[in-house]
Amino acid sequence: MGKKLQAPRGTYDVLPDDAVRRDHVEATARRILGAAGYRRIETPTFEATELFARGVGASTDIVQKEMYTFEDGGGRSVTLRPEGTAPVARAYLEHGMQKLPQPVKLWYLSSFYRYERAQAGRYRQFWQVGAEAIGSADPAVDAESILLLAELLESLGVRDVRLRLGSLGTPKTRAAYRELLQRYLRDHEDQLSEEVRARIDLNPLRAFDADHPGTKAVMEGAPRLLDHLSAEDLDHFAEVRALLDGADLAYEVDKTLVRGLDYYARTLFEFTSDALGAQSGVGGGGRYDGLIEQIGGPSTPGIGWAAGIERILLAAGEEPVPAPLLDLYVAYAAPEGRATGFELCWEARRAGLSAQFELAGRSLKGQLKQADRSGARFVAIVGPDGATLKDMETGEQDELEPGRVIPVVLKKGKTLA
Repeated sequence: MGKKLQAPRGTYDVLPDDAVRRDHVEATARRILGAAGYRRIETPTFEATELFARGVGASTDIVQKEMYTFEDGGGRSVTLRPEGTAPVARAYLEHGMQKLPQPVKLWYLSSFYRYERAQAGRYRQFWQVGAEAIGSADPAVDAESILLLAELLESLGVRDVRLRLGSLGTPKTRAAYRELLQRYLRDHEDQLSEEVRARIDLNPLRAFDADHPGTKAVMEGAPRLLDHLSAEDLDHFAEVRALLDGADLAYEVDKTLVRGLDYYARTLFEFTSDALGAQSGVGGGGRYDGLIEQIGGPSTPGIGWAAGIERILLAAGEEPVPAPLLDLYVAYAAPEGRATGFELCWEARRAGLSAQFELAGRSLKGQLKQADRSGARFVAIVGPDGATLKDMETGEQDELEPGRVIPVVLKKGKTLA
């Protein structure tokens, strides 16, 4: 016997019991986002590597360290998607969605791939639910986007949620601030970690995320981008905050908030859960008004977010999810009833009932136990001379022809509903 194979490190199997909770996340997202006018989109699992190098940013950890990139049979460089916004922006541009009424509102629930250290709730293959609103610079779009993620997390029972809110200003504002921050970091270079020193030219804002004690001490006194925004940037941020205040959504303005993607501008937000400990991020996003231009399109505003399915489920704890209803379990009392029972099961499904048929060759006693384990509302026991329909809640039994089973179940089901 060979060595037992296991799933690759950083991946996991979604087992049936887990799938029920994930289906609940998907259904909740569809309900909340659909009610706000968002329509579902799914992009390919792999994209041209250039999309992420140009859109996400060549200086980011994602592009430098975490992408699964390979050459396909035609010699083209392709990458398993590490995030969802750049592919959605590419699809918006490629399919001419700028011709539609703006903003175009899209949502997705997809798998993504990053080579990073596997830990609780963080995997190399992971799933995210995300939403993008492309084509409007109105601060109300920002506020709506944030409120939708807040509603989703609340509806899914995510515990101890906090919202951090910030602004990165426009690229022009950020460029001036970036030079100011770079000068500050160089003045304190001897106290910084090697990793942060290496990033001063490429991505100095990520110094705010450092865990290194010396770097953290230096960043306590670093200039804050929020203190260097233009009047226009400040007005935009103030309107977003006013709309969130009007919706009674609590938040904390965080002057150190940054995210690991280069395309963000102006509004930035992150939802955390204290139930997750140190790695507390559940979801977040922001405005990306320059992204589509970076990938070859016209200047187009946009905002979006993504939330990790694994993080949501961890932070929600063991929230009870209703088990799928089973209307009818079809058993047979003798081999002569097997063919009739099989046909009855299929007819029940065609009639719109959920139905299962005995497939393991159990004794009649074992079949009834399995029907009970399955949560069946009714059990039809088919024999050579007819059928017995048992109501599993009341224990009531009816002797009838197999052809009468489905009408009776349908009628009793309506009465109970």
